[in-house]
Amino acid sequence: MRRKPQLPARKDRRKLLRVAGLPAVAALFGTAPERVERLFFDERLKGAVGPFCATLARARKPYRLVPENELARIAGSVLHGGVVAVAEPRPLPPLDLAEAPEWARDGLPLLLLDGIGNPHNLGAIARSAAFFGLTRLVLSDHPAQAAPSDASYRVAEGGLEHLALYRATNFAAALRRLARSYCVLGTAIDRGTDIAALAPAARPPALVLGNEETGLSRATLEACEEIVTITGSGRVQSLNVSVSAGILLYALRQRRAAPV
Repeated sequence: MRRKPQLPARKDRRKLLRVAGLPAVAALFGTAPERVERLFFDERLKGAVGPFCATLARARKPYRLVPENELARIAGSVLHGGVVAVAEPRPLPPLDLAEAPEWARDGLPLLLLDGIGNPHNLGAIARSAAFFGLTRLVLSDHPAQAAPSDASYRVAEGGLEHLALYRATNFAAALRRLARSYCVLGTAIDRGTDIAALAPAARPPALVLGNEETGLSRATLEACEEIVTITGSGRVQSLNVSVSAGILLYALRQRRAAPV
């Protein structure tokens, strides 16, 4: 009788991530294959995951072809894309502001999230950040801030694997120190400079996105050098925060490319 594939033991389930979908799994194997503990896939992706299976075989770790209904059970979702890697989560080290001057030398925007509570939004933002070539993402100590999870990894489509992640405490104070190396830009839906009209600056931008419902706190806004917004038609109040992130990051890339 065929044995059912086993989920991680109860202790492991609390700490291991389920990374689903071929783009996310491929990014995981491409950047940190040692984090993968086991791999499950269905018939349609048997050929595509061959190199991943070979990697696990060399490490003496299990991989298994399973029926689609079993894969959905393992993934915890029917949106598994045909493959699920069970992996050790990445560490989330504290933000070391002493490194900021060195980071700023590459001229890339720094993205900071302050209370993004929906893990799908976190994943979508990470995907946009990786698409535009950002290399770092800072999560605040806001009580609502989502941490990387099964859902965010699935939605990020590999984007989280291409970003160094950090956790910032005493967020407003951290922004004030960060301003020595970055032009810190807060975001709001009802005030500020339209992102298209933002003047060039000598320092690269640090873009701060706030909670989906309440936005940025007063303390965070006061720690920002400038507030930016996206001007719309007025027919709806605002954009989803992950959509806003993509628009703002694109505008900042164009601004960087423009002559100062």
